[in-house]
Amino acid sequence: MRRKTIILAALVALIFTLFASGCGKKVESGGKKMTQTLTLNGSTTVFPIAQKAAEEFMKTHPDVNVSVRGTGSGNGIAALINGTCDIADASRPMKKEEIEKAKANGINPVANVVAKDAIAIVVNPSNPIAEITHEQLKKIYTGEITNWKELGGPDMKIVPVTRDSSSGTFEIFEEKVLGKGVEMVSSAVVQGSNQAVKTTVSKTPGAIGYIGLGYVDSSVKALKYDGVMPSKGTVLNGTYEISRPLFMYTNGTPKGAVKGFIDFVMSPEGQSIVEEVGYIAVKPVK
Repeated sequence: MRRKTIILAALVALIFTLFASGCGKKVESGGKKMTQTLTLNGSTTVFPIAQKAAEEFMKTHPDVNVSVRGTGSGNGIAALINGTCDIADASRPMKKEEIEKAKANGINPVANVVAKDAIAIVVNPSNPIAEITHEQLKKIYTGEITNWKELGGPDMKIVPVTRDSSSGTFEIFEEKVLGKGVEMVSSAVVQGSNQAVKTTVSKTPGAIGYIGLGYVDSSVKALKYDGVMPSKGTVLNGTYEISRPLFMYTNGTPKGAVKGFIDFVMSPEGQSIVEEVGYIAVKPVK
């Protein structure tokens, strides 16, 4: 019995050693290199950057398969804490309690700022309204203003469109527009992504919503906010108030394929992708 126990323990140790030696590395199998998978999860704002960067990165790194999901900043951060993703895309900083939970799980979150963004206030293109103030926007989302005629527009019901609570964009909007603890009107239409908000606003004449700058196109109309249009210039000079950094969180200082991908995003080519998809580079582009 003792001999069988020793043999079993030795086999377990051997299997663990073989597994550990292959983890996070290229593994030879039948003379072929196995593909390593890199998983990104989180912000739908960061998603266009991550997706395009993944496509370009894989062209020069055929041994790495990059999987990208846009499920919201909170969900991406939760996935990093739980060890189910390698990089958490986030459009807001991690909260103190999230960092504490991560450390309790043996995860050391490191923030990598990959871009800057403006949260654009958008309406349907048919709406003649061209600008809005902070106070007016707050009153719309708290239910005090319900018709566009109250703002000099047409006699048309306002349909406020918002993001779900797992969204980093929602949290920044809540912080900078509503104020912490201020309750949003219950009739607001909740959507799970920037794209869903944009689609709803584009198809609803009375709608108003908020989306990342990279999602603004001709299907919606961006409004001046307190007299300032959301743009690269107004974010960089600090005059557009609803702006924020965009993050890719890693477990510790990036290493291996994770480091390779982050380095690519921060390279001139990667920062060109940031600008190409509509956001603001934080480093020189090529």
